[in-house]
Amino acid sequence: MALVLNGLSISMLLFLLAAGLTLVFGLLGVVNFAHGSLYMLGAYVAYQLVHWSGNFWLALLVAPLVVGLVGALMERFALRPLYARDHSYQLLLTFGFILVIEEFIRMVWGVDFRTVNPPPLLTGTTEVGGSVVTNYRLFIIAFGAAVSALLFYVIEKTRVGVVVRAASANSAMVACLGIDVGKVRTGVFVAGAMLAAISGVIAAPLLPLKLGMSFSIIIDCFIIVVIGGQGSIRGAIVGALLIGMTRALGQVYATELMLLATYALLILTLIIRPEGLFGVRRRRA
Repeated sequence: MALVLNGLSISMLLFLLAAGLTLVFGLLGVVNFAHGSLYMLGAYVAYQLVHWSGNFWLALLVAPLVVGLVGALMERFALRPLYARDHSYQLLLTFGFILVIEEFIRMVWGVDFRTVNPPPLLTGTTEVGGSVVTNYRLFIIAFGAAVSALLFYVIEKTRVGVVVRAASANSAMVACLGIDVGKVRTGVFVAGAMLAAISGVIAAPLLPLKLGMSFSIIIDCFIIVVIGGQGSIRGAIVGALLIGMTRALGQVYATELMLLATYALLILTLIIRPEGLFGVRRRRA
């Protein structure tokens, strides 16, 4: 039971981050390499807010808003002129944002490790199925499940989701219907940035904050998006569960094979279903 719960907590943490990348990459078609840096920025902003106020819940509320504002500025003034260009331009631009955000964090917080304590409400442990699990990991599982349900409902069942999916499929037609496609794209990018920040805040009490923490996590995010399928929240959930459980099993039984198993899942998916488990199969011309 402890292994399953540990795997679920890793999966939900990865999902919170990969869901934002799924929105931006899958629905906007933007190759946002800076997504991991927004995750790191959210973690550091949360650290500062907890340091000032001692309130983790305030950090969970405010940090995503701060990073969402950064995402809005990125999309409006840098990414918007590149939508019609090749993905290589977006890749180079977002890689540049990685360097800018890394340098900003180095200037403000330095290169030392930083830590964030979990809120007093979530300290301690609970016995579940004969296994002792920390309350904070149980919170991550419940919080991630709630966010996944909310995202799935918004994207699949509401008018907002219909507009977003329509704009990603045919932005010109949506614009002809009187909808401001620019605002839709900005809103999706801001939502992705906020999800990255939420993931950073949630991860802060589990992992030490350090420069470069964005690089390893962004690789996992792209793997999850590819496995699940571009633009699919359902796919992001399944992909995160597969990677999270693989990591949990690897940590217990075969640490040296953990990364190999992760990449094997990616390769197997690309061979069997290149568009992802829940991606839309596109017919070749």
